This record gives sequence, structure tokens and C-alpha cells, in this order.
Amino acid sequence: MQRLDKLVSTKLNITRSQAKALIKSGGVTVNGSAVLSCDMKCGDSDVITADGRTLDTREFVYIMQNKPAGVICATDGKGDKTVLDLLPEDMRRKGLFPAGRLDKNTTGFVLITDDGDFAHRFLSPKGHTVKTYIATLDKPVDDGVIADFESGMTLGDEKLKPARLTVLDESTAQVEISQGIYHQIKRMFKKHGITVTALKRIKIGGVALDRNLALGECRYLDDDEIDKICQK
Repeated sequence: MQRLDKLVSTKLNITRSQAKALIKSGGVTVNGSAVLSCDMKCGDSDVITADGRTLDTREFVYIMQNKPAGVICATDGKGDKTVLDLLPEDMRRKGLFPAGRLDKNTTGFVLITDDGDFAHRFLSPKGHTVKTYIATLDKPVDDGVIADFESGMTLGDEKLKPARLTVLDESTAQVEISQGIYHQIKRMFKKHGITVTALKRIKIGGVALDRNLALGECRYLDDDEIDKICQK
């Protein structure tokens, strides 16, 4: 349970003073009735509308986004468009951030949440959450490349965890990794003289990217999907 003014402020991404003014003007209803008391306690089961909009009263949200190329996985793009900028207005709330990063020109599944503990479990090396990608390549993959991926190759001074590489055709491969160092997949292929010309993340843990999401579109994860995100 939390104060109505705090909840409205958080969900509409406005200041507490603005939230109080909205409540006192009669612009907020709780379970169908106008409420003028800013300190009223509300919870997840209450239906709250503010300024004609029904608020999402869940404590945390978990959003799947199909990230386009050219978009930054950050809360501040320093002039570049971010994954948060692509969220529709009714999904925006304070505290959202991308859990993990995709390179600027990598596309596909980005998880956006405001649940820091969940993100920590998802991102922790101890969690071993598998991320699956489709890589478009400038030349075919041979058995030696597959073996190096699966043995846990060395990049510079770093020994990588084993990765699964599955050839789909002469120019496309699926890669499954359980870590995420800088430009990891591109560097793994580059070690073997292969250039990644396009990269798309299609799955995190046990949750696949929704094929109905066009580039830049988002939707909430359901409870079952949230449970499966950290699946190894």
C-alpha cells in the first residue's frame, strides 16, 4: 500500500506537487469514485484513473521490446534515441531501465523493467541465463569454428564460457551464450576471420521474442514469461 499522491506521481511521471494538485482538482478516481485526499492508501487491487487515464498499479513491470537498429540500450542516449524513448506513453513510468545491453546496431529482444533485484538475478554471471541470437555472416562456418565456440574460446586474456553455435545456412547461424562481454559474438566470429553483418537477439532464457512485435514495438511479459526469463 502507498499514498495516492506518490502513486500518481510515479505512474504519470510527474512531480509530487503536480500529483497533489491533480488529486485536489478532482482529476483522480479510486474504484470509480473521485478522491480528494492525497494521503489515501492504495494498493495493487485498486483501480485508479488520473486525468482520464487508468494507471498501472503493479509494483514492477517487465516489458519485451523488439529493438530496431540505431537505438541505444540506455536510460540516457546523450542525443541518440534510446529504448525508453520507444515506449508508448501508457507504458512509461519512473525507474524503468534496460536490463542488459544490445549494441546500437543489434536488433531484437530487450527486457525493460523497474525491478532492480530481478535485473540483478537476470544479469548475474552466476545466473547463467542463456541468450539466443541469429547472426548473419559474410562467409560460411566450418566445424573448427563450432568446436572453438563450444569449448569456450579465449578472447585476449579472457576465457569465455562455452557457447552453442548452430549453422542454419551458408550465411546464417544461431548462437547461444550465457554471458555478455563487449561485442562478444562479433569478436568470437572475427577471431575466425568471419564478419557479422547483422545480429538479432531472439530469446532470453525460456522466453522467445514475440513474432507479432514489429521493430520498435513493446508488450508486457505475463507471469509465466517472467518466471522463464532466468531459465538456464
